[in-house]
Amino acid sequence: MSLHNFQNWSDSLNEQDEKHPVLFIGHGSPMNGIEDNEFSRSWREMGQQISRPKAVLVISAHWLTRGTFVTAMEQPKTIHDFGGFPQALFDVQYPAKGNPELAKETAKLITSTNVGLDHDWGLDHGTWTVVRHMYPDADIPVLQLSIDYDRPAEYHYNLAKEIAALRKKGVLIIGSGNMVHNLRMVDWRRLSEPDHGFDWAVEMNTIFKEKIGNGDHKALINYQKLNKAATLAIPTPDHYYPLLYTLGLQDNKDEISFFNDRLVGGSLNMTSVKIG
Repeated sequence: MSLHNFQNWSDSLNEQDEKHPVLFIGHGSPMNGIEDNEFSRSWREMGQQISRPKAVLVISAHWLTRGTFVTAMEQPKTIHDFGGFPQALFDVQYPAKGNPELAKETAKLITSTNVGLDHDWGLDHGTWTVVRHMYPDADIPVLQLSIDYDRPAEYHYNLAKEIAALRKKGVLIIGSGNMVHNLRMVDWRRLSEPDHGFDWAVEMNTIFKEKIGNGDHKALINYQKLNKAATLAIPTPDHYYPLLYTLGLQDNKDEISFFNDRLVGGSLNMTSVKIG
């Protein structure tokens, strides 16, 4: 990439009068990537409701690394990082381009740690199963920012603040995970039952929404101290950390709204958040 082209991209990222919203999306099963259901329809509607971005940057629960990286290839591959699903899901390709210039710009914004430019990863199912419904023509560049899994919750919240400038430069930032995510306790017999949640999952879904709505980010960062139910909702933090990135991008003028507020299989929730 020539210096001239890089400068052209940087110049195109002029600050806009309005900030792009930030989304936390509960992505749930990979099958949502090909099914027409209430979750995928809401993603499609969200893509139509918000202003069209110049690029999409996703923090997915499925790219856990040692250190922080951003995808920087011209054409990211579609990663099928799952097993036991129908062949139709493995056949999906989401051919959105990457944007090496935006990757460099993102890395420059983050000063608290060195950010590596990655050319090997691509778009995992935490990204493409959602974004292909929002932008089915695959005509918007899509990048991923990895989650340094050796770092604590507060680190991820603070790191997000460093890329907040992208919101005013036409970039849609999405955290993709699930607030309540305990696969070991899924009630597979009732997986198709609408809005089925164990008592502790219902409790935590309510608490999470209250804390997010009240702006109590400190409590959400220190989620282990909330109550015993939190340890059931978040047995490991991989699917929870993307929420902290979206909260770190919030400012005091942003409005909060929820969508896909459903529980699935007893121990999962699809509750999603629009900030701004």
